[in-house]
Amino acid sequence: MNMQRAKEISESPEMVNVTYDGTPIYIQHVDEETETARIFPLNEPQNERYVPLNGLEEH
Repeated sequence: MNMQRAKEISESPEMVNVTYDGTPIYIQHVDEETETARIFPLNEPQNERYVPLNGLEEH
């Protein structure tokens, strides 16, 4: 996923269907310098982590 789209999704009030490694996730924040996103799986909100933007897929 490109950085601009990831930022749009993270700032949107609408829920967008995004996955990381096949798991539905929520994007909390996009770090432009490291090109990563802070995410968590929808069913595990306590499991936050940073992942590369190129691993995110919008459906």
